[in-house]
Amino acid sequence: METTRDWALPVLLVGVQVAELGPAAPFLDVRTPGPLGVVGLLVAVTVETVALSRRRHTPVRALRWALCASALGQATAYDAYADLGLPVAVYSVAVRCPAAVTSRALAAAVGVSWSAAAVRLGLHPALATQLAIVAAVYVVCAGLGLTRRQWSARRLAAARLLAGAEEKRQRAGETERARLARELHDVSAHHLTSVVVTADVARRLGDRRPELVAEALEFAERTGRETLTAIHRLVAVMRDAGQADIRPMTGRIHELVAGFGRLGRPIATEIPDDLAGPAAEAVHGIVREALTNALRHAPGAAVRVVVHRAGGTLELTVDNTAARGTADYAGMGSGRGVTGMRERAAAVAGELTAGPAPDGGWRVHAQLPDTTGPLPSPAGPGRRGFPRERRLRALTDGALAFTTTALPLVLLLTAAESWTHHEGTTGAVAVGLVSALLAVHALPLLWRRHAPWPVLAAVLATAWLWPPACAWAPLSGQVSPFLAGGLLTETLTVYTLGAYGRGAARTWPAPLVTAAASAGALTLTAAADGALAGEPSSVLTVALIAVALGMLLCPLFALAWGVGLIVRARRLRAVARDDLALGNSRWAARTAAGAERHRLAARLRDAVLHRTSALVRLAHEGKLAEVADEARATLAAMRELLHEMNAVQDDDHARVAAPTAADVEALCRAAGPAARKVTVRGVPESVAGLPQAVILTTYRLLETALGAGDRDPVRIRLRRVRDRGVGRKPRRRGRRGAALRLTVTGVRLAVNGPAAERLRAQATAAQARISFEQAGTVRVLLPLPAGPSRVPACAQEVSPSPHA
Repeated sequence: METTRDWALPVLLVGVQVAELGPAAPFLDVRTPGPLGVVGLLVAVTVETVALSRRRHTPVRALRWALCASALGQATAYDAYADLGLPVAVYSVAVRCPAAVTSRALAAAVGVSWSAAAVRLGLHPALATQLAIVAAVYVVCAGLGLTRRQWSARRLAAARLLAGAEEKRQRAGETERARLARELHDVSAHHLTSVVVTADVARRLGDRRPELVAEALEFAERTGRETLTAIHRLVAVMRDAGQADIRPMTGRIHELVAGFGRLGRPIATEIPDDLAGPAAEAVHGIVREALTNALRHAPGAAVRVVVHRAGGTLELTVDNTAARGTADYAGMGSGRGVTGMRERAAAVAGELTAGPAPDGGWRVHAQLPDTTGPLPSPAGPGRRGFPRERRLRALTDGALAFTTTALPLVLLLTAAESWTHHEGTTGAVAVGLVSALLAVHALPLLWRRHAPWPVLAAVLATAWLWPPACAWAPLSGQVSPFLAGGLLTETLTVYTLGAYGRGAARTWPAPLVTAAASAGALTLTAAADGALAGEPSSVLTVALIAVALGMLLCPLFALAWGVGLIVRARRLRAVARDDLALGNSRWAARTAAGAERHRLAARLRDAVLHRTSALVRLAHEGKLAEVADEARATLAAMRELLHEMNAVQDDDHARVAAPTAADVEALCRAAGPAARKVTVRGVPESVAGLPQAVILTTYRLLETALGAGDRDPVRIRLRRVRDRGVGRKPRRRGRRGAALRLTVTGVRLAVNGPAAERLRAQATAAQARISFEQAGTVRVLLPLPAGPSRVPACAQEVSPSPHA
């Protein structure tokens, strides 16, 4: 299929060239070239055909060869060479390359064609016509390419956004489980560790200070109730984890620090008064975990908490001095303290380090983005993309404005020699006047997307400048330039109203109004210069001609308006389809997260909540020893639950360790949801007998590409080929050998977003070469070793599953 798309258009252009020299030659008045011209023509057509076959993969290189072919063909057979490949190459560059590259390509193409025309025609009035035609053709091709590039950019942004949402959907259960585990660790460990420490201190000093027992029991009961409340809030099914709390966090952080201070630990703080947003939430969680770790591992140590802003970043530092006693509570944690803090920082795109301090203590340092709003999705189109899209639109609209000015100018220059002086006005001045009117008439097209109705009004208003211009400087009946330019400009404007207006119900008068205004302006212009019937016409004659002309123009403008409506409907359908897929993906993610919360809520009730309720009851009954024991047992149950949650996460990542050719075939056959058409070629015969390392890499690549979340039909092809490279980096001569070529089409989400990064990592680890096409094609070339090889460790380490 891809080979057909690459070669279909070049072969068609060869057919047009042959037809021009054969059956169509008498009609086109094409002179047969001589022997040298025939040879040059054959070489030029061959080079052009081969170059255009690579236009979708290496457009700039294809353009270079097309320029060489065009120069050769025009130099050896100017009249016989059609030169159709160069406009196609310019279009391909405009579609796939930045605007700066497109501008240089356009200049090169115009320069080559102008040079050939100047050498062939010399300084002759026909040269100006030829130059205008060439410039208009290439500008139109570049403008169409830019329009296609703009459409592709929007589709790419939507695909990346959808790919990110699919990634979140697939990881929703795991993400929610990790979030709940982190919250459970932070909340429960902090509260329960405080209860254990307070109860032990009161038991040791109760004989000398009896009041400590009552305080410890009161603290245990209050803290136990707080723990119950926190865990109930944690597992609430209706809780929206994606919404950030924008309330100021400074007060909550001070309350947290004060709670630790009541345990007799000196804590100094430097915290701004206006902390809020996701970063402030992360600061709260990190400070809570850091203080809990200091309580467990550094008894009696002084702690300092500092938060300050620096260049849009929150800098958090928690320092504690060396321990003053024995750490009796080091074994009560789950072992995820530092990992949980790093996860909190990474969740808001920050970084965290933790390690020994120079004075023998411990330091936790975090850098977090200072923002009060939700973080932008990495898969979505960033704000930086909008100026680029505006530049593409401006270039496209400028190309259209130039074209609508240049094409009528061709007719004007063709007839310039026959123009005569009239009342002191020279032919050159008349040409300049018509050129200015054409430019002013087309200028409003630069703003056609932003304000289509005002642009239409401006175009029609500039059309009515022609009658007074003809009355002031008659143009000898030369109405055809205005007719051509006017019709093209008005047609584009009416199309714009259909494509960018507010639907048929609000834009239907546009074709009627445009037809009436254009017909009136054309008729009055012809009447002003005496072109109607060769003599001045009466008002009735002018009115009848205007009505007839309006009736002829109305279907033309209605057709343009209808095409615009079709384009608008197609664009809206694509947007609605993407929105539906995005909404479904997000709904599935919320459903998966809710199911995970339901499951964990039951486990929390059995493992933690019942024990915490018993702790509160024992504290209320005044049983201090039992309170300490129950707090330790609750911490142990919490630690066991966290380990169980981590084990479930490891089970999610469990995959086939040593897949076979049958496993690869089974993976391809089960490539997606029901009703997804899967076409497989070359499996398992191309995989059978391959080294285990190659089969493993092939399996992992297919697993990632097919698990990206696409719903479109997918085609998978595997075949053994010679290793001639993929993309732009072929192997050096002498190193060619057998290779396995893997092609997967119909996986638009796999070439965008996180899945593409995983595919690159997997291909790099296997020393394979990979290329992506934004239409949804993944190509991989896996080199086959000469002999059997073991499965490399890197293939298992950097080949994460879709949940990695």
